[in-house]
Amino acid sequence: MSKIKEYNEFREKMNKLILDKGNLGIKRFFALDTKCYESGFLSSKVKELLGLVASLVLKCNECVTYHTLQCYSLNVSEEEFYEAFNVALVVGGSIVIPHLRKAVEILEECKETQPI
Repeated sequence: MSKIKEYNEFREKMNKLILDKGNLGIKRFFALDTKCYESGFLSSKVKELLGLVASLVLKCNECVTYHTLQCYSLNVSEEEFYEAFNVALVVGGSIVIPHLRKAVEILEECKETQPI
């Protein structure tokens, strides 16, 4: 199974399980997180790139995967990805490298399975 398919199935399953419990605070946080990435003064594309950089620096591979997929779906170019990766490296240092590898792995799978 592809890493993207595995990730998407797990995320969907777990989000449903969590949200079906009906906790108002959790539901509100999930809604806030979704709303945050909608276009406003900054485009969704820029916001997703910001999310990707933050995820790389915070060393969260699940978030790196999510934001890489979102960026790819918003037609972020390879050059834009690599500029964002560079910002994350400058901000976070060499500890970001393993998470950069995850982003590139997901990006390469996207290009193979979902060419723009």
